[in-house]
Amino acid sequence: MKKLITLAIALIMMGGSMKAQETIQLPQPNMKMLKMKLGDALKQRRSVRDYQKGKEISQEQLSTILWAAVGINDAKSGRLTTPTAVNMQDIKVYVCDAKGVWLFNAKNNDLTKVTDTDLRPSMTARQNFVMDAPLTLLLVSDQSARDRQNERYGAMDAGYVSQDIYLACAAMGLKTVARAMMNQEAVKKILKLKKGAMPMLNHPIAYGKQK
Repeated sequence: MKKLITLAIALIMMGGSMKAQETIQLPQPNMKMLKMKLGDALKQRRSVRDYQKGKEISQEQLSTILWAAVGINDAKSGRLTTPTAVNMQDIKVYVCDAKGVWLFNAKNNDLTKVTDTDLRPSMTARQNFVMDAPLTLLLVSDQSARDRQNERYGAMDAGYVSQDIYLACAAMGLKTVARAMMNQEAVKKILKLKKGAMPMLNHPIAYGKQK
């Protein structure tokens, strides 16, 4: 009996340890990466579909883009970098790459593993350039906690986040494009999204091809 109890405790501890390994603590956003003047960022914003293969995005770059997208810009009030309808703060950002999918937590500035499945093939919609980017950000309007969902509000909020991703990428010399094309049912199934969580847009993030 003692051995069984000891084994059970060991398994619980191992499970907790494994769970902890599924969280990635991101470095702090680097504001120096976003020092480009707004006017210049707006001039340089482009929808780009030709990417360099094999050139990775650093965790510092990713952290900075995620902060621009849905980060907290006032720790005291919890206000975000982007507005949302009726202050729903509904947009969740998933980071998708070849190793799986992680959910961004703005409060802790970390990523929690959701699945080991590469979700990107479900977002290509026969546009294979998506697979050339080292990662893709998926924007989901999660209104599952609300009694009534409003898809129009969700689309509007995703648009705000999308523009911030564009501008951050422009400031950092990275390339992206906003895409609504994806296999929504496959995305929902793989991520086990609750009813009321609606995939809206996805953004491949990469370096552009050298001319």
